[in-house]
Amino acid sequence: MAQIHHFEYGALTPTVSYILSVLGSLLGLTSAVRLRSAKTGSERFWWLTLAAVAIGATGIWSMHFVAMMGFDVDGTPIRYDIGLTVASAIIALVSVGVGLSIALLGRTASKIRILIGGVLAGLGVAAMHYTGMAAMELRGQIHYSGREVIASIAIAVVAATVALWLTLVVTKPIAIFVSALVMGIAVNGMHFTGMLAMSVVPESQFGSVEGATAAGLLVPVGAAVVFAIIGMGYALVSAPTEEDRAAAEYLKARIDHRQGQGPAPAKAPFGGRPAAPQQQSQQSQQPGRAGRTTLGDGSWTYRDRGRQ
Repeated sequence: MAQIHHFEYGALTPTVSYILSVLGSLLGLTSAVRLRSAKTGSERFWWLTLAAVAIGATGIWSMHFVAMMGFDVDGTPIRYDIGLTVASAIIALVSVGVGLSIALLGRTASKIRILIGGVLAGLGVAAMHYTGMAAMELRGQIHYSGREVIASIAIAVVAATVALWLTLVVTKPIAIFVSALVMGIAVNGMHFTGMLAMSVVPESQFGSVEGATAAGLLVPVGAAVVFAIIGMGYALVSAPTEEDRAAAEYLKARIDHRQGQGPAPAKAPFGGRPAAPQQQSQQSQQPGRAGRTTLGDGSWTYRDRGRQ
Protein backbone atom coordinates (compact mmCIF):
# COMPACT_ATOMS: atom_id res chain seq x y z
CA MET A 1 0.00 0.00 0.00
CA ALA A 2 1.21 3.49 -0.81
CA GLN A 3 1.57 6.00 1.98
CA ILE A 4 -1.31 8.53 1.93
CA HIS A 5 -1.04 12.05 3.33
CA HIS A 6 -4.24 13.98 4.04
CA PHE A 7 -2.58 17.12 5.43
CA GLU A 8 0.36 17.77 3.12
CA TYR A 9 0.29 21.48 4.03
CA GLY A 10 -0.36 20.98 7.72
CA ALA A 11 -3.36 22.71 9.26
CA LEU A 12 -3.77 25.14 6.35
CA THR A 13 -6.08 23.12 4.10
CA PRO A 14 -8.38 21.73 6.83
CA THR A 15 -8.66 25.19 8.38
CA VAL A 16 -9.56 26.88 5.09
CA SER A 17 -11.95 24.07 4.17
CA TYR A 18 -13.73 24.41 7.52
CA ILE A 19 -14.01 28.19 7.13
CA LEU A 20 -15.53 27.71 3.67
CA SER A 21 -18.04 25.16 4.93
CA VAL A 22 -19.08 27.47 7.78
CA LEU A 23 -19.32 30.48 5.49
CA GLY A 24 -21.39 28.56 2.95
CA SER A 25 -23.67 27.25 5.68
CA LEU A 26 -24.03 30.76 7.12
CA LEU A 27 -25.06 32.21 3.76
CA GLY A 28 -27.33 29.26 3.06
CA LEU A 29 -29.16 29.45 6.39
CA THR A 30 -29.62 33.20 6.01
CA SER A 31 -31.03 32.67 2.51
CA ALA A 32 -33.39 30.05 3.94
CA VAL A 33 -34.71 32.61 6.43
CA ARG A 34 -35.47 34.93 3.51
CA LEU A 35 -37.03 32.02 1.62
CA ARG A 36 -39.49 31.33 4.41
CA SER A 37 -40.72 34.93 4.36
CA ALA A 38 -40.81 35.30 0.55
CA LYS A 39 -44.18 36.40 -0.79
CA THR A 40 -44.04 35.33 -4.44
CA GLY A 41 -42.98 32.23 -6.33
CA SER A 42 -40.14 34.05 -8.06
CA GLU A 43 -38.80 35.30 -4.73
CA ARG A 44 -38.93 31.79 -3.27
CA PHE A 45 -37.13 30.35 -6.29
CA TRP A 46 -34.46 33.06 -6.03
CA TRP A 47 -33.75 32.41 -2.36
CA LEU A 48 -33.90 28.65 -2.90
CA THR A 49 -31.26 28.97 -5.61
CA LEU A 50 -29.03 31.11 -3.40
CA ALA A 51 -29.39 28.67 -0.50
CA ALA A 52 -28.51 25.72 -2.74
CA VAL A 53 -25.47 27.51 -4.19
CA ALA A 54 -24.32 28.63 -0.74
CA ILE A 55 -24.64 25.25 0.96
CA GLY A 56 -24.06 22.88 -1.96
CA ALA A 57 -21.40 24.70 -3.97
CA THR A 58 -19.64 26.84 -1.35
CA GLY A 59 -20.21 24.98 1.90
CA ILE A 60 -19.78 21.44 0.59
CA TRP A 61 -18.07 21.23 -2.81
CA SER A 62 -15.51 24.00 -2.34
CA MET A 63 -14.73 22.56 1.10
CA HIS A 64 -14.07 19.21 -0.59
CA PHE A 65 -11.89 20.85 -3.24
CA VAL A 66 -9.72 22.74 -0.74
CA ALA A 67 -9.33 19.69 1.49
CA MET A 68 -8.11 17.72 -1.54
CA MET A 69 -5.40 20.34 -2.07
CA GLY A 70 -3.68 18.83 0.96
CA PHE A 71 -4.02 15.24 -0.30
CA ASP A 72 -0.92 13.42 -1.53
CA VAL A 73 0.19 9.86 -2.26
CA ASP A 74 3.83 8.80 -2.12
CA GLY A 75 5.37 7.78 -5.42
CA THR A 76 2.83 9.24 -7.82
CA PRO A 77 1.65 12.59 -9.11
CA ILE A 78 -2.07 13.32 -8.78
CA ARG A 79 -4.18 14.77 -11.55
CA TYR A 80 -7.90 15.41 -11.91
CA ASP A 81 -10.36 14.72 -14.72
CA ILE A 82 -12.01 18.10 -15.35
CA GLY A 83 -15.30 16.61 -16.56
CA LEU A 84 -15.81 14.49 -13.44
CA THR A 85 -14.68 17.37 -11.23
CA VAL A 86 -17.32 19.66 -12.74
CA ALA A 87 -19.89 16.86 -12.49
CA SER A 88 -19.19 16.51 -8.76
CA ALA A 89 -19.90 20.23 -8.27
CA ILE A 90 -23.17 19.95 -10.19
CA ILE A 91 -24.21 16.91 -8.14
CA ALA A 92 -23.64 18.82 -4.89
CA LEU A 93 -25.59 21.84 -6.10
CA VAL A 94 -28.55 19.89 -7.51
CA SER A 95 -28.85 17.45 -4.60
CA VAL A 96 -28.93 20.24 -2.02
CA GLY A 97 -31.42 22.15 -4.17
CA VAL A 98 -33.70 19.10 -4.38
CA GLY A 99 -33.48 18.53 -0.64
CA LEU A 100 -34.29 22.16 0.10
CA SER A 101 -37.19 22.10 -2.37
CA ILE A 102 -38.77 19.11 -0.68
CA ALA A 103 -38.28 20.48 2.83
CA LEU A 104 -39.09 24.16 2.26
CA LEU A 105 -41.41 24.51 -0.71
CA GLY A 106 -44.33 22.49 0.59
CA ARG A 107 -47.41 24.15 1.99
CA THR A 108 -46.53 22.89 5.45
CA ALA A 109 -43.27 21.65 6.94
CA SER A 110 -43.32 18.08 8.22
CA LYS A 111 -40.87 15.57 9.64
CA ILE A 112 -41.39 13.21 6.72
CA ARG A 113 -40.58 15.94 4.18
CA ILE A 114 -37.43 16.90 6.09
CA LEU A 115 -36.42 13.23 6.30
CA ILE A 116 -37.00 12.58 2.59
CA GLY A 117 -35.18 15.76 1.62
CA GLY A 118 -32.34 14.95 4.00
CA VAL A 119 -31.88 11.43 2.67
CA LEU A 120 -31.84 12.61 -0.95
CA ALA A 121 -29.51 15.53 -0.21
CA GLY A 122 -27.22 13.33 1.90
CA LEU A 123 -26.97 10.66 -0.77
CA GLY A 124 -26.24 13.41 -3.28
CA VAL A 125 -23.46 14.81 -1.10
CA ALA A 126 -21.95 11.33 -0.78
CA ALA A 127 -22.23 10.90 -4.56
CA MET A 128 -20.47 14.25 -4.99
CA HIS A 129 -17.61 13.10 -2.75
CA TYR A 130 -17.02 9.79 -4.51
CA THR A 131 -17.47 11.34 -7.96
CA GLY A 132 -14.75 13.79 -7.00
CA MET A 133 -12.58 10.88 -5.89
CA ALA A 134 -13.26 9.09 -9.19
CA ALA A 135 -11.94 12.19 -10.95
CA MET A 136 -8.54 11.59 -9.38
CA GLU A 137 -5.89 10.10 -11.67
CA LEU A 138 -2.67 8.56 -10.29
CA ARG A 139 -0.26 5.69 -10.83
CA GLY A 140 -2.06 3.12 -8.76
CA GLN A 141 -5.34 1.41 -8.00
CA ILE A 142 -7.73 3.07 -5.53
CA HIS A 143 -9.63 0.81 -3.14
CA TYR A 144 -12.24 1.62 -0.50
CA SER A 145 -13.10 0.03 2.82
CA GLY A 146 -16.82 -0.70 2.91
CA ARG A 147 -17.18 0.13 6.61
CA GLU A 148 -15.80 3.64 6.29
CA VAL A 149 -17.76 4.25 3.09
CA ILE A 150 -21.01 3.32 4.82
CA ALA A 151 -20.07 5.51 7.78
CA SER A 152 -19.37 8.48 5.50
CA ILE A 153 -22.71 8.04 3.72
CA ALA A 154 -24.53 7.81 7.06
CA ILE A 155 -22.83 11.00 8.26
CA ALA A 156 -23.80 12.74 5.02
CA VAL A 157 -27.47 11.74 5.37
CA VAL A 158 -27.66 12.73 9.04
CA ALA A 159 -25.83 16.01 8.42
CA ALA A 160 -28.08 16.88 5.47
CA THR A 161 -31.23 16.08 7.45
CA VAL A 162 -30.10 18.22 10.38
CA ALA A 163 -29.14 21.00 7.96
CA LEU A 164 -32.62 20.97 6.40
CA TRP A 165 -34.21 21.03 9.84
CA LEU A 166 -32.06 24.02 10.77
CA THR A 167 -33.16 25.88 7.64
CA LEU A 168 -36.72 25.61 8.96
CA VAL A 169 -36.19 26.65 12.56
CA VAL A 170 -33.29 29.09 12.95
CA THR A 171 -34.00 32.80 12.62
CA LYS A 172 -31.81 34.68 15.10
CA PRO A 173 -28.27 35.65 14.01
CA ILE A 174 -26.58 33.86 16.90
CA ALA A 175 -28.56 30.68 16.20
CA ILE A 176 -27.65 30.85 12.52
CA PHE A 177 -23.96 31.31 13.38
CA VAL A 178 -23.86 28.41 15.85
CA SER A 179 -25.76 26.21 13.39
CA ALA A 180 -23.24 27.06 10.66
CA LEU A 181 -20.37 26.03 12.97
CA VAL A 182 -22.07 22.68 13.60
CA MET A 183 -22.81 22.15 9.91
CA GLY A 184 -19.16 22.87 9.11
CA ILE A 185 -18.04 20.15 11.52
CA ALA A 186 -20.50 17.68 9.97
CA VAL A 187 -19.44 18.41 6.39
CA ASN A 188 -15.74 18.07 7.21
CA GLY A 189 -16.41 14.95 9.26
CA MET A 190 -18.12 13.32 6.30
CA HIS A 191 -15.27 14.24 3.96
CA PHE A 192 -12.43 12.95 6.10
CA THR A 193 -14.34 9.80 7.08
CA GLY A 194 -14.70 9.07 3.38
CA MET A 195 -11.01 9.75 2.86
CA LEU A 196 -10.12 7.24 5.59
CA ALA A 197 -11.90 4.59 3.53
CA MET A 198 -9.38 5.03 0.74
CA SER A 199 -6.21 3.05 0.10
CA VAL A 200 -3.89 3.05 -2.92
CA VAL A 201 -2.02 0.09 -4.39
CA PRO A 202 0.92 1.54 -6.39
CA GLU A 203 1.59 0.50 -9.95
CA SER A 204 4.41 1.31 -12.37
CA GLN A 205 6.58 4.26 -11.46
CA PHE A 206 6.82 5.18 -15.13
CA GLY A 207 4.42 6.86 -17.54
CA SER A 208 2.57 10.13 -17.42
CA VAL A 209 -0.67 10.84 -15.57
CA GLU A 210 -3.29 12.70 -17.57
CA GLY A 211 -5.45 15.48 -16.18
CA ALA A 212 -5.29 18.85 -14.49
CA THR A 213 -3.27 19.54 -11.36
CA ALA A 214 -4.96 20.78 -8.20
CA ALA A 215 -2.83 23.92 -8.38
CA GLY A 216 -3.98 24.50 -11.96
CA LEU A 217 -7.63 24.30 -10.89
CA LEU A 218 -7.09 26.53 -7.88
CA VAL A 219 -7.25 29.87 -9.71
CA PRO A 220 -10.53 29.34 -11.63
CA VAL A 221 -12.21 27.56 -8.74
CA GLY A 222 -10.96 30.12 -6.23
CA ALA A 223 -12.15 33.01 -8.40
CA ALA A 224 -15.57 31.39 -8.83
CA VAL A 225 -15.95 30.85 -5.08
CA VAL A 226 -14.88 34.40 -4.23
CA PHE A 227 -17.29 35.94 -6.75
CA ALA A 228 -20.09 33.64 -5.56
CA ILE A 229 -19.57 34.64 -1.92
CA ILE A 230 -19.45 38.35 -2.79
CA GLY A 231 -22.54 38.04 -4.96
CA MET A 232 -24.54 36.14 -2.35
CA GLY A 233 -23.46 38.56 0.36
CA TYR A 234 -24.56 41.51 -1.76
CA ALA A 235 -27.89 39.85 -2.53
CA LEU A 236 -28.56 39.27 1.16
CA VAL A 237 -27.58 42.78 2.21
CA SER A 238 -29.42 44.61 -0.56
CA ALA A 239 -32.69 42.65 -0.50
CA PRO A 240 -35.42 44.06 1.79
CA THR A 241 -36.11 42.05 4.92
CA GLU A 242 -39.55 41.15 6.24
CA GLU A 243 -39.25 44.07 8.66
CA ASP A 244 -38.36 46.43 5.82
CA ARG A 245 -41.43 45.37 3.87
CA ALA A 246 -43.65 45.73 6.93
CA ALA A 247 -42.20 49.19 7.58
CA ALA A 248 -42.82 50.24 3.97
CA GLU A 249 -46.43 49.01 4.11
CA TYR A 250 -47.00 50.82 7.40
CA LEU A 251 -45.55 54.08 6.10
CA LYS A 252 -47.65 53.85 2.95
CA ALA A 253 -50.76 53.33 5.06
CA ARG A 254 -49.85 56.38 7.17
CA ILE A 255 -49.36 58.52 4.06
CA ASP A 256 -52.64 57.31 2.53
CA HIS A 257 -54.45 58.08 5.78
CA ARG A 258 -53.04 61.61 5.99
CA GLN A 259 -54.12 62.21 2.41
CA GLY A 260 -57.62 60.97 3.19
CA GLN A 261 -57.27 57.81 1.11
CA GLY A 262 -57.54 55.18 3.79
CA PRO A 263 -57.99 54.36 7.49
CA ALA A 264 -55.26 54.90 10.05
CA PRO A 265 -53.01 51.85 10.53
CA ALA A 266 -53.59 50.04 13.80
CA LYS A 267 -50.02 50.23 15.11
CA ALA A 268 -46.42 50.36 14.00
CA PRO A 269 -44.97 46.93 13.15
CA PHE A 270 -42.26 45.26 15.24
CA GLY A 271 -42.71 47.68 18.14
CA GLY A 272 -42.04 50.87 16.18
CA ARG A 273 -43.41 54.13 17.62
CA PRO A 274 -46.15 55.95 15.75
CA ALA A 275 -46.18 59.71 16.21
CA ALA A 276 -48.28 60.97 19.10
CA PRO A 277 -51.60 62.62 18.11
CA GLN A 278 -50.40 66.03 19.37
CA GLN A 279 -47.20 65.69 17.30
CA GLN A 280 -49.23 64.75 14.22
CA SER A 281 -51.49 67.81 14.74
CA GLN A 282 -48.50 70.13 15.08
CA GLN A 283 -46.89 68.67 11.95
CA SER A 284 -50.05 69.09 9.91
CA GLN A 285 -50.28 72.79 10.92
CA GLN A 286 -46.69 73.64 9.99
CA PRO A 287 -46.23 75.27 6.56
CA GLY A 288 -44.65 73.15 3.87
CA ARG A 289 -45.16 69.85 5.67
CA ALA A 290 -48.32 68.71 3.93
CA GLY A 291 -46.45 67.05 1.08
CA ARG A 292 -43.80 65.36 3.21
CA THR A 293 -43.91 61.68 3.95
CA THR A 294 -44.11 60.08 7.35
CA LEU A 295 -40.59 58.75 6.90
CA GLY A 296 -39.35 62.21 5.96
CA ASP A 297 -40.83 63.92 9.02
CA GLY A 298 -39.42 61.28 11.34
CA SER A 299 -42.78 60.13 12.72
CA TRP A 300 -41.70 56.51 12.56
CA THR A 301 -39.10 54.19 11.16
CA TYR A 302 -38.74 50.53 11.96
CA ARG A 303 -35.34 51.22 13.49
CA ASP A 304 -37.16 53.04 16.30
CA ARG A 305 -38.04 49.63 17.69
CA GLY A 306 -34.52 49.40 19.09
CA ARG A 307 -35.17 52.47 21.27
CA GLN A 308 -38.17 51.09 23.07
